[in-house]
Amino acid sequence: MATTSQVITCKGVVCWGGGEAVRLEEIEVDPPKSTEIRVKMLCSSICHTDIKRIRGSPVVKYPLAVGHEGVGVVESVGEEVKNLKEGDMVIPTFIGECKQCEICISGKSNLCMTNPLMLNGLMRDNTSRLSCKGKRLHHIFSCATWSEYMVVDANYAFKVDPSIDLAHASFISCGFSTGYGAAWKEAKVESGSSVAVFGLGAVGLGAISGAKMMGATKIIGIDKNDMKREKGEIFGMTHFINPSDSDMPPSELVKELSDGRMGVDYSFECTGISHLIIESLQATKVGTGKTIVIGAPTEPIEPFGFASILKGKTLKGSIFGGLKANSDLSIIADKCHKREFPLEELYTHEVQLADINQAFELLKQPNCVKVVIKI
Repeated sequence: MATTSQVITCKGVVCWGGGEAVRLEEIEVDPPKSTEIRVKMLCSSICHTDIKRIRGSPVVKYPLAVGHEGVGVVESVGEEVKNLKEGDMVIPTFIGECKQCEICISGKSNLCMTNPLMLNGLMRDNTSRLSCKGKRLHHIFSCATWSEYMVVDANYAFKVDPSIDLAHASFISCGFSTGYGAAWKEAKVESGSSVAVFGLGAVGLGAISGAKMMGATKIIGIDKNDMKREKGEIFGMTHFINPSDSDMPPSELVKELSDGRMGVDYSFECTGISHLIIESLQATKVGTGKTIVIGAPTEPIEPFGFASILKGKTLKGSIFGGLKANSDLSIIADKCHKREFPLEELYTHEVQLADINQAFELLKQPNCVKVVIKI
C-alpha cells in the first residue's frame, strides 16, 4: 500500500562533517511533492565522488545524506508525475533532459537548462525531504541513495527494465556510463584512432569500452595498480602502462607507444588528480589532440600551463560523459540489460548497508573496482 502522505522513518547513511566517518542513522523521509517520487532503494554502489564529498571536497554542506549511484522501486509519486508510477524500477540521474530548452534542442550538450545539474544539496525548491535528529539533510546531487528510502524529482529518474541486474543498473547510473559516454558522445572517438585513459576504475573502464565501441585501434590504459591490467584488457584495452615502473612522465610513456612519438588522438583523465590533467593533455597530438576531463576534481582550482593549449590541443570538461539523461542512457541501459558490457568485472566487493564503513576499507584493496551496497 502506498504511503504517499506519510513520513517514512528508515535507515540512511549520514556524514555530519568533512572528514568524519559516516554513520548509519535513523532518518525521516518526507512524502514526495508534486513533481517528485519517493523510491525504496534496493541496491547502491560507491563512486569516488562520494568519497571526495565525505572528505569535504570541493565544497559540501553538512549534514550530508550520502550516495548518488543506485537503483530502486518507486514507492509513491507526486500528483503531477505522469511518466512514472508506483512499482516502476528506476535509477537516479544528476541531470535531466527536457528536450525543449535551447541546449536540448541544439544537441551540443547534455546540460539541460530546465533540469540542470544540482549542486546545492537540496531539491529544486531549495528544501530537503530528508532529516535526521531534527536537522535538514543535504545530498550530493539530485538525491541520496545510501538509504532505505529517498526522494528525487521525477525529471532526474530513469525507468529501467525490472529484470535488469541490480548491481549493473547501479553502475550505469553514474561511473561506467560517464566513462562510456565520454568516448561516445563527448569526444566522439573516430574509428582507427588512438586513445589514452588515465585511471582504470569504473569510469576509466567505461571510457575504454566506449573507445572500443567507436572503433579505436590503440587503447592505452594508465594506472599504478598492476591488477587493473587484466580488467582493462577485458574491456578492450590494447596496451597498459604502470607509471610507477618508470622515471619518465606518463605522457612520455604514452608517446613511446604512439606512432612516431606524436601522442594519441584522444585522452581521458578519469582521476581528478591535478598533475594528471596536464599529463593527459600533453599525451595528445599537437594541433588535433583532444583531452576530456571526467574525474571529479580533488581541488576547486587546478594549476594549469598553457603551452599545450597554445599548440592547438583541446581540453574539455564533461558531466556524465556528455550523455543525455533519457535519449542516451536508454541505449546504455538496453546494452546493460542484454549484457553487452562485462559489468560483472566491476562487481568485486559487496557490503550490507549496516556495514557501510567496511566498504571504505575494501576500496583500499588492490583488486577492488566497485563496492556494491545491498539495501
